[in-house]
Amino acid sequence: MGFDFDAKQRRKLGYRLIDRINDYFTSLPTRNVQLPLEERSFGQLTDRMPDEGSDPEDVLDDICHELVDKGFHVPSANYFGLMNPTPTYMAVLGEALVAALNPQLATQARSQLASKIENETVRWLGERVGWKHTVGGTFTSGGNEANLSALALALCQHFPDAVEEGVASIGGQPVFYASAESHHSLDKSAGLLGLGRKALRRVAVNSRIEMDAAKLETAIKADLAAGKIPFCVVATAGTTNSGAIDDLEAISEVCRKHKLWLHVDGAYGAAAIFSDRHRSLLKGIERADSLTIDPHKWLAMPFAAGVMLTTHPELLEETFGTHTPYMPKVPGATMTDNFKVSAQWSRRMNSLKLYLTLRTHGRKAYEALIDRQLELARWFAGLVGKSDVLELAAPQKLPIVNLRVKLKGADADDIHSANAAVVEAVTRSGERWISLTKVNGHSVIRMMVISYLTEEHHLEALFSAVEGAAREQLSRLAAAR
Repeated sequence: MGFDFDAKQRRKLGYRLIDRINDYFTSLPTRNVQLPLEERSFGQLTDRMPDEGSDPEDVLDDICHELVDKGFHVPSANYFGLMNPTPTYMAVLGEALVAALNPQLATQARSQLASKIENETVRWLGERVGWKHTVGGTFTSGGNEANLSALALALCQHFPDAVEEGVASIGGQPVFYASAESHHSLDKSAGLLGLGRKALRRVAVNSRIEMDAAKLETAIKADLAAGKIPFCVVATAGTTNSGAIDDLEAISEVCRKHKLWLHVDGAYGAAAIFSDRHRSLLKGIERADSLTIDPHKWLAMPFAAGVMLTTHPELLEETFGTHTPYMPKVPGATMTDNFKVSAQWSRRMNSLKLYLTLRTHGRKAYEALIDRQLELARWFAGLVGKSDVLELAAPQKLPIVNLRVKLKGADADDIHSANAAVVEAVTRSGERWISLTKVNGHSVIRMMVISYLTEEHHLEALFSAVEGAAREQLSRLAAAR
C-alpha cells in the first residue's frame, strides 16, 4: 500500500475523524477525566511492528476508541489539575492545517507568510505586555525551552564571548536567582547551559509565597563577596503549585541596582495581560528584559506552544545565529531567518493556532475567560473558607486554590496523610481530578480552574466530594484514637 489516498478516501477519512473529534468535544462538559482506579492499566504495549498495513478506517476507529475510552482527559470540564486546558476548536483546526501544509519555519524563503504570522503574533503579545519599543521573540515547544532561551540571552548579554568560547572563558562562576517555588525547568536549563544546577540560587519566599526581595538582595551580595558572578534573576508570574506572583516591581529594582537581567517566567500567569481588569496582578512586568508565556496553559492552546519574548531583539541572533551554505536566502529580506533566533532549527508553525483563535474570537474573549476563571476560583475559595473540615493553605491569587484538611494541632505527616487520602478518594472514580503537592514545604490539596467549560455546578460537585472525603477522613482519625 502506498502512502497516498485518492480524493474520495481522503475526504472519507477526514470526515470520519472530524466526526470523532466533534463527538469528543460534545462530551467534554460531562466527561469523566479517566477510568475508575480498578480499570486503569499502565502496562507497556507489546505488539510487534506490522509488516503489512490494515484498512485505514479500521485503524482510525481503533485508535480513537482506545484514546477516548481509555485515556486521561485533561480537556474535560471536571479536570482541576495542572495547567492543561481545553483547547479552542479553532486551534485544533489550525493544528490540522499546519500538519497538512507542513511549513518549515527555519527560513523565510520557505515560510514567508508563516514567518510573518509568527512575528505578528509575537508583536501582539509584546504590545499587551506594555512594551512600546521593538519586541523580539520566538515560539517554542513550551516554557522549558522558552526559559532556556531567555537564560541563554542573559548569558550572551553579560558574557558575549561565552557563545563562542564557552562558559569556561568567563573566568568565574555565573549564578542566577529564582524563588524556592519557581519551576524546575530552571534547574534543567542551568545544567544544559553548562552552568551547573548549583548555579541556580533558590531564594526563600514570604507569607504570600512570593520571592523575598530582601533575601534576594542578601543572596546577591553574598555571592559577590564570594567571587561569584550574578547575571540574572528569574521572577515567577504564576507558580505551578499555588499561582503566586512575585513582586515584579521590587525585584526589578534589585536587578537595576546590580545590573542584572530580569526574566519573568510567566508561562501560566502572564496570560493575565489579556485582561484589562486584572492586569494589575502583573504590575511591573513591562520592566522585564525577557518573558516566557505558554499559550498551551491559560490561553487554551493544544500542546505545544510556548513563547519567549524580549526587549533586546538584537541579542537573539548573537545568541542563536549561525551560518550555513545550504539554507535558502531571500535577497533584500527585512526579517531574520528563524533558525538564527531560536534554539530550534527545523520547527513547526506553533503560532497559527493562537493567531487563528485571536482572529476568530478576539482578545476580549480571553479577557472574559480570565475574568470568569478568577471569579470561579474566588468563589470556590470562599466555600473552603466557610467549611468546618477544610481550610485554605495559601493565598489565592490566580485560579489555583490550595487547601488542606483542617487538623488542629496535627503534625506535618498527619496533615499530609489526610490530604493524600482526600485526593485518592476524590480521584478514585475517575470522574474528576485534583492533585497533591507542597507549597513552601507544606502539604496541600491543589485544584485549579483551567477549562473554559468549567462552571459553578462543576465546582459545587467538586467541593461536595472534597468536603465529604475530608469529613470521612476526620471521622476515621477520631475513631482510631
